[in-house]
Amino acid sequence: MSAIKEIAEMHILSNCAARYYLFSILLLFLPPSGVVAEADTPPLPETPDPKLQSRLALGLGQMGLSRAVDEERLSVALVDITDSTRPHLAAVNSDLMMYSASLPKIAILFGAYQRIEDGMLKHTKELKQDMTDMIRHSSNSAATRVLNLVGPEYLNRLLQSARYRLYDVRHQGGLWVGKPYGKSPAYQRDPLHSISHGATVWQVARFYYLLENGKLVSPRASREMKSILARPAIHHKFVGGLLATHPDASIYRKSGTWRTYHSDSAIVERNGRRYIAVALANDARAGDWLRKLIVVMDDIIFTQNYASLTTD
Repeated sequence: MSAIKEIAEMHILSNCAARYYLFSILLLFLPPSGVVAEADTPPLPETPDPKLQSRLALGLGQMGLSRAVDEERLSVALVDITDSTRPHLAAVNSDLMMYSASLPKIAILFGAYQRIEDGMLKHTKELKQDMTDMIRHSSNSAATRVLNLVGPEYLNRLLQSARYRLYDVRHQGGLWVGKPYGKSPAYQRDPLHSISHGATVWQVARFYYLLENGKLVSPRASREMKSILARPAIHHKFVGGLLATHPDASIYRKSGTWRTYHSDSAIVERNGRRYIAVALANDARAGDWLRKLIVVMDDIIFTQNYASLTTD
């Protein structure tokens, strides 16, 4: 009887070891501690919604911007996220990576919060002030200080990571920071286009979509990043255009300007609706384009009444 008992106990131990081994293997495929699984949030669509797409194309045409789109001097993304479980996308030149000036400072903000979440960076008052100045006032010196704390090479590894894929060769690039904001030379231009500060409208829209759904770093970090994006101090482009017509709008925004390159990006909340708007352009007139374009995009989301707006 003792031999039978010993065999039975060995069998139980063997089964326990097997279960432990399987459990250990499964752990390799689970999200890291503190990471929210993305199963409850659908991914941002890659295929445009036909109705929204036709309205955006019509609006751009009526603004006289179709040629700029065809010549790849303008890319635009518009995402209706009023129902976060059913995002609707419209975009032109969605995977066209362009020089984006200060807009990729949102990537530095994201990198700082990831470092904070991982316990590698202290969330001090000084850091919070630098992050706020970097976003709201677009301070280059503050951006460079935060970038140095985050680690330039680390940031671009994070942007390319399997968890986030905010720079993805399958989408011709995305968000990239390969140079300090100042006179220092580039340290790591993006691998596909050799751009120092770059973005695509689809990946910027995806950044805001993850942020809005609490998927960027963590729900708490996403809320804090969104609060820093609020109350922009520079009132031009999207902010100037939208607040002139709808002063009740809440705008969470980051823009960029360098020579003929103009960019803007925002989450807009107004009258019960929410949407993401992103535009990148290379033209001396593009600042004015973007100021008027945001009004067109807002009208598309709300009323479809945008026929009277032109760039003349």
